[in-house]
Amino acid sequence: MPSYEAKLLSDFLTTPASLRDFMTLRQFTSIFPTAHRSNPAIPELYRELHALRERDIDVVRQEIADEVKRSKQLKREYAKERRRMDDANVAGLHPVALQMEQELSGDRRKTPHTLQTVYASIEAACESLDSQIAEMEDETRDALVQVQEAIGALSDLRHGKFAQSASGEDIVKEVLESLKKLETVCADPAG
Repeated sequence: MPSYEAKLLSDFLTTPASLRDFMTLRQFTSIFPTAHRSNPAIPELYRELHALRERDIDVVRQEIADEVKRSKQLKREYAKERRRMDDANVAGLHPVALQMEQELSGDRRKTPHTLQTVYASIEAACESLDSQIAEMEDETRDALVQVQEAIGALSDLRHGKFAQSASGEDIVKEVLESLKKLETVCADPAG
Protein backbone atom coordinates (compact mmCIF):
# COMPACT_ATOMS: atom_id res chain seq x y z
CA MET A 1 0.00 0.00 0.00
CA PRO A 2 1.49 3.35 -0.98
CA SER A 3 2.35 5.79 1.75
CA TYR A 4 0.24 8.85 2.43
CA GLU A 5 3.09 11.01 1.14
CA ALA A 6 3.27 9.09 -2.16
CA LYS A 7 -0.52 9.26 -2.58
CA LEU A 8 -0.60 12.99 -1.86
CA LEU A 9 2.23 13.75 -4.29
CA SER A 10 0.79 11.49 -6.98
CA ASP A 11 -2.70 12.94 -6.65
CA PHE A 12 -1.36 16.47 -6.80
CA LEU A 13 1.29 16.07 -9.51
CA THR A 14 0.26 13.24 -11.83
CA THR A 15 -3.46 12.42 -11.68
CA PRO A 16 -4.90 14.92 -14.19
CA ALA A 17 -1.59 15.24 -16.03
CA SER A 18 -2.11 13.18 -19.19
CA LEU A 19 -2.72 15.26 -22.30
CA ARG A 20 -5.82 13.20 -23.13
CA ASP A 21 -7.24 13.95 -19.67
CA PHE A 22 -7.76 17.61 -20.47
CA MET A 23 -7.59 17.95 -24.28
CA THR A 24 -8.90 15.69 -27.03
CA LEU A 25 -7.47 15.57 -30.55
CA ARG A 26 -10.54 17.48 -31.77
CA GLN A 27 -9.97 20.26 -29.21
CA PHE A 28 -6.27 20.34 -30.10
CA THR A 29 -7.11 20.61 -33.81
CA SER A 30 -9.53 23.46 -33.16
CA ILE A 31 -6.63 25.57 -31.84
CA PHE A 32 -5.15 25.82 -35.32
CA PRO A 33 -6.41 28.19 -38.03
CA THR A 34 -9.28 26.74 -40.06
CA ALA A 35 -7.19 26.43 -43.21
CA HIS A 36 -4.65 24.19 -41.47
CA ARG A 37 -6.95 21.94 -39.44
CA SER A 38 -6.90 19.17 -42.03
CA ASN A 39 -3.11 19.03 -42.07
CA PRO A 40 -1.97 15.42 -41.34
CA ALA A 41 0.86 16.75 -39.17
CA ILE A 42 -1.60 17.88 -36.47
CA PRO A 43 -2.45 14.33 -35.25
CA GLU A 44 1.27 13.49 -35.33
CA LEU A 45 2.03 16.60 -33.30
CA TYR A 46 -0.72 15.65 -30.85
CA ARG A 47 0.71 12.12 -30.47
CA GLU A 48 4.22 13.53 -30.01
CA LEU A 49 3.01 15.96 -27.34
CA HIS A 50 1.14 13.13 -25.66
CA ALA A 51 4.29 10.96 -25.66
CA LEU A 52 6.41 13.81 -24.29
CA ARG A 53 3.85 14.47 -21.59
CA GLU A 54 3.75 10.76 -20.65
CA ARG A 55 7.57 10.73 -20.38
CA ASP A 56 7.41 13.78 -18.13
CA ILE A 57 4.78 12.09 -15.98
CA ASP A 58 6.98 8.98 -15.72
CA VAL A 59 9.90 11.16 -14.60
CA VAL A 60 7.66 12.80 -11.98
CA ARG A 61 6.48 9.36 -10.78
CA GLN A 62 10.10 8.23 -10.45
CA GLU A 63 10.97 11.41 -8.56
CA ILE A 64 8.02 10.78 -6.23
CA ALA A 65 9.27 7.23 -5.58
CA ASP A 66 12.78 8.56 -4.91
CA GLU A 67 11.40 11.22 -2.58
CA VAL A 68 9.40 8.62 -0.66
CA LYS A 69 12.58 6.52 -0.28
CA ARG A 70 14.49 9.58 0.95
CA SER A 71 11.73 10.44 3.38
CA LYS A 72 11.76 6.89 4.78
CA GLN A 73 15.50 7.21 5.33
CA LEU A 74 15.01 10.59 7.02
CA LYS A 75 12.29 9.13 9.23
CA ARG A 76 14.62 6.29 10.24
CA GLU A 77 17.41 8.75 11.00
CA TYR A 78 15.06 10.95 12.98
CA ALA A 79 13.75 7.98 14.99
CA LYS A 80 17.32 6.83 15.64
CA GLU A 81 18.33 10.30 16.83
CA ARG A 82 15.21 10.52 18.99
CA ARG A 83 16.01 7.16 20.60
CA ARG A 84 19.59 8.28 21.15
CA MET A 85 18.37 11.47 22.82
CA ASP A 86 15.81 9.60 24.93
CA ASP A 87 18.40 7.05 26.01
CA ALA A 88 20.97 9.69 26.90
CA ASN A 89 22.16 9.72 30.48
CA VAL A 90 21.82 13.50 30.76
CA ALA A 91 18.34 14.57 31.80
CA GLY A 92 16.84 17.40 29.79
CA LEU A 93 17.15 18.65 26.25
CA HIS A 94 19.64 17.96 23.53
CA PRO A 95 22.52 20.50 23.75
CA VAL A 96 21.61 22.14 20.43
CA ALA A 97 17.94 22.42 21.42
CA LEU A 98 18.99 23.82 24.81
CA GLN A 99 21.22 26.41 23.13
CA MET A 100 18.38 27.43 20.77
CA GLU A 101 16.02 27.74 23.72
CA GLN A 102 18.52 29.88 25.61
CA GLU A 103 19.08 32.16 22.63
CA LEU A 104 15.35 32.60 22.03
CA SER A 105 14.37 33.14 25.64
CA GLY A 106 17.44 35.06 26.78
CA ASP A 107 17.73 32.56 29.65
CA ARG A 108 21.33 31.57 30.24
CA ARG A 109 20.73 28.45 32.31
CA LYS A 110 23.76 26.47 33.39
CA THR A 111 21.75 23.30 33.91
CA PRO A 112 19.43 21.68 31.39
CA HIS A 113 15.69 21.83 31.88
CA THR A 114 13.92 19.16 33.80
CA LEU A 115 10.25 18.34 33.47
CA GLN A 116 9.42 20.67 36.38
CA THR A 117 11.47 23.62 35.07
CA VAL A 118 10.06 23.21 31.57
CA TYR A 119 6.54 23.27 33.00
CA ALA A 120 7.30 26.42 34.98
CA SER A 121 8.84 28.07 31.91
CA ILE A 122 5.80 27.19 29.80
CA GLU A 123 3.46 28.61 32.46
CA ALA A 124 5.49 31.84 32.58
CA ALA A 125 5.45 32.08 28.79
CA CYS A 126 1.67 31.55 28.72
CA GLU A 127 1.15 34.29 31.31
CA SER A 128 3.41 36.62 29.33
CA LEU A 129 1.49 35.89 26.13
CA ASP A 130 -1.85 36.46 27.88
CA SER A 131 -0.71 39.85 29.17
CA GLN A 132 0.65 40.80 25.72
CA ILE A 133 -2.65 39.81 24.11
CA ALA A 134 -4.62 41.87 26.65
CA GLU A 135 -2.33 44.84 26.04
CA MET A 136 -2.76 44.51 22.27
CA GLU A 137 -6.55 44.30 22.67
CA ASP A 138 -6.50 47.51 24.73
CA GLU A 139 -4.39 49.24 22.09
CA THR A 140 -6.76 48.03 19.38
CA ARG A 141 -9.79 49.30 21.29
CA ASP A 142 -8.09 52.68 21.81
CA ALA A 143 -7.21 52.90 18.11
CA LEU A 144 -10.78 52.02 17.16
CA VAL A 145 -12.15 54.74 19.44
CA GLN A 146 -9.75 57.26 17.90
CA VAL A 147 -10.75 56.25 14.37
CA GLN A 148 -14.44 56.45 15.25
CA GLU A 149 -13.94 59.92 16.77
CA ALA A 150 -12.11 61.13 13.66
CA ILE A 151 -14.79 59.68 11.38
CA GLY A 152 -17.50 61.27 13.51
CA ALA A 153 -15.74 64.62 13.26
CA LEU A 154 -15.65 64.24 9.49
CA SER A 155 -19.24 63.00 9.09
CA ASP A 156 -20.52 66.55 8.65
CA LEU A 157 -18.59 66.72 5.39
CA ARG A 158 -20.44 63.71 4.07
CA HIS A 159 -23.85 65.17 4.83
CA GLY A 160 -22.95 68.72 3.85
CA LYS A 161 -23.60 70.06 7.35
CA PHE A 162 -21.00 72.43 8.65
CA ALA A 163 -21.52 73.18 12.31
CA GLN A 164 -19.89 76.24 13.79
CA SER A 165 -16.34 75.42 14.75
CA ALA A 166 -16.05 74.78 18.48
CA SER A 167 -12.62 76.34 18.64
CA GLY A 168 -13.57 79.29 16.49
CA GLU A 169 -10.98 78.28 13.88
CA ASP A 170 -11.57 78.15 10.19
CA ILE A 171 -13.55 75.00 9.27
CA VAL A 172 -10.97 74.09 6.60
CA LYS A 173 -8.18 73.98 9.19
CA GLU A 174 -10.29 71.88 11.51
CA VAL A 175 -11.13 69.40 8.73
CA LEU A 176 -7.45 69.12 7.74
CA GLU A 177 -6.46 68.54 11.35
CA SER A 178 -9.11 65.83 11.69
CA LEU A 179 -7.89 64.17 8.50
CA LYS A 180 -4.28 64.27 9.71
CA LYS A 181 -5.37 62.79 13.03
CA LEU A 182 -7.22 59.98 11.19
CA GLU A 183 -4.21 59.34 8.99
CA THR A 184 -1.90 59.22 12.05
CA VAL A 185 -4.17 56.80 13.88
CA CYS A 186 -4.49 54.54 10.84
CA ALA A 187 -0.76 54.60 10.12
CA ASP A 188 0.32 53.95 13.71
CA PRO A 189 -2.41 52.03 15.60
CA ALA A 190 -0.13 51.61 18.65
CA GLY A 191 0.43 55.40 18.94
